[in-house]
Amino acid sequence: MTQTIPNIAGLSDLAGRYDAVLSDVWGVVHNGVAAFPSAVEALAEFRRAGGKAVFITNAPRPSGPIVDLLDDLGVVREAYDAIVSSGDATRTMIAKYSGRAIHHVGPATEDDALYEGLNVRRTGPEEAEVVVVTDLDTDEDTPEMYRERARLWLARKLPMICANPDRVVEHGDKIIYCGGALGDLYAAMGGMVLMAGKPYQPIYEEAFRLAEVAAGRKLDKSRVLAIGDSVRTDATGAAQFGLDLLFITGSIHAAELDAFGKPDPQAIADLVAPSRAHLAGFLPRLSW
Repeated sequence: MTQTIPNIAGLSDLAGRYDAVLSDVWGVVHNGVAAFPSAVEALAEFRRAGGKAVFITNAPRPSGPIVDLLDDLGVVREAYDAIVSSGDATRTMIAKYSGRAIHHVGPATEDDALYEGLNVRRTGPEEAEVVVVTDLDTDEDTPEMYRERARLWLARKLPMICANPDRVVEHGDKIIYCGGALGDLYAAMGGMVLMAGKPYQPIYEEAFRLAEVAAGRKLDKSRVLAIGDSVRTDATGAAQFGLDLLFITGSIHAAELDAFGKPDPQAIADLVAPSRAHLAGFLPRLSW
């Protein structure tokens, strides 16, 4: 039996129940092109009321460059206390290959910060000991376009470190494939795929630690709210870590849920149900 979702008008309806939020970024706070003003204001208001906000993102680069990107997109720093990224967690995996060769898949220079100080060499797959995927090479690519390349990786028994577990993401008014979709393809072909971002525990443990640092005290998980737009990553990660979830319907699931029309709460509950996440509510866009 699926759960009944509380009817809420905004984050303000929940704020008194939570001391901190762990919020997804892409699809919740911005769409890759510009910030969502209502989301930025909601998080800033939550913090003004005494709450703490940590961004938890599957962006495949360290959190430092992400701060600069958020500045450019119009996400003011008053909206958050700290950031932890899949790139931060993934660097620990890549560090095990210090002094060795890796094969990078993704934008050629955009993800340079991921490797900074790790002493790895980027090579072709014929020499590499591991494949590191940040994203597909271009926004127009599909995972199926990489099948032939993946056959070579598989023949050499190369493990894949996927720095971005997301399958798809909202970019402006389009939905584009992410690194997680290529990870799915490789796993289906029989390859070994390693991930550290959402929904996996390491990134949540670090985000929770940062929330406690911001609060200056220990926090109870029952008073920490996860906010996200993906069932596969945000809902599953929240459930596995023991956090309530505020589900944002107006991003990658917008069309199927009629998020900006007449959404059916039962359809939303059914969509989220396989994750076992406890829903604190849903909104088409995060707002106060």
